[in-house]
Amino acid sequence: MIDIHSHILPGVDDGAQTEADSVAMAKAAVDQGIDTIIATPHHRNGQFENDRSMIVTNVSILNELLANEDIPLTVLPGQEVRINGDILEDMENGEILPLNYTKYLFIEFASSHVPRYAKQMLFDIQVAGYTPVIVHPERNQELLEHPGRLYDFVRKGALTQVTAGSVVGKFGKSIQKFSNQLIEANLTHFIASDAHNTTSRGFVMADAFHDINNNHGTDYFYMFHENSQLLIDNMNVNKMEPELVKKKKFLGLF
Repeated sequence: MIDIHSHILPGVDDGAQTEADSVAMAKAAVDQGIDTIIATPHHRNGQFENDRSMIVTNVSILNELLANEDIPLTVLPGQEVRINGDILEDMENGEILPLNYTKYLFIEFASSHVPRYAKQMLFDIQVAGYTPVIVHPERNQELLEHPGRLYDFVRKGALTQVTAGSVVGKFGKSIQKFSNQLIEANLTHFIASDAHNTTSRGFVMADAFHDINNNHGTDYFYMFHENSQLLIDNMNVNKMEPELVKKKKFLGLF
């Protein structure tokens, strides 16, 4: 299994704080059946700054540590970029790190709102040759209240990633319900852990995929698995057309 979103690098953000924490997270990931994981530290979120070169260096150090510990987990470099007006300039300056050096770029919104310039920025990122992946949209209050906005982003080329913990109810019933609605409406393309530790923000990937298989069927189960592999291979991911007519009440478009 591949996990495309984690905070496993030690001492760089609100995830693992020490190398021991990273090792514990790696062991927990392997226990979940994860063999490949992308480290995606927060960047430009108002608290943490983690640029490309720093992340690449720390991923190399962590992979060496895991090899010495005989932990069968490969860590790939990535970054979770809070949306801001300087993304294109930062790309040109080499500060931004797409997931595993691919065309896919994580974009995070603040938990309470979506900035007005988001539509234009997501478009500009695509014009620059990248595919924005909006992380944990189910945990954004504005998108929860106005899911039509997310529909518009996806219809115009953005992808999204839902958190495994949201699927299994770790963030409350309303977020769990919204997560399942996003899956049903074909408005998400990846399931990932967004793991920060081994306790309150663990992986729960196996449980999430079990629930998806039971509640949504094998097509979604296999699509989400395959999409993570396609992403790290820099290939086009599988997409089902976003539901509009069947989900019009949910989307709030009519």
